[in-house]
Amino acid sequence: MRIDKFLWCVRLHKTRALAAEACLKGRVEVNERPAKPSVEVKAGDRLAVRVPPIWRRFQVKAVPASRMGAKLVADHLEETTPWEDLEKLELARKVQAESRPAGEGRPTKRDRRDIDRFRGLE
Repeated sequence: MRIDKFLWCVRLHKTRALAAEACLKGRVEVNERPAKPSVEVKAGDRLAVRVPPIWRRFQVKAVPASRMGAKLVADHLEETTPWEDLEKLELARKVQAESRPAGEGRPTKRDRRDIDRFRGLE
């Protein structure tokens, strides 16, 4: 199976096009080598996917026939990323969420409640 299709099937990317783009930008490695979207993946291969600020690492257990539910991903992919890197990723996500300027983007649930109270709807 092609790496771009595999990344989409095991839900590491939302679309196959995004998976192919990540490959072309050098954010995907198969067996420690940069992977083009057409690289074939088989059981036993080692994958690395760049999720800034870390590389998430996986071991392929089996190749799926098609896209699967999230609960079945563990049967086909085993994460081997060191725990320290996963902690860095979680910390980076928290910092990014806290640094969102108020009023930018979609209102949070708390913002929506404040708006409703102001309008007298609650």
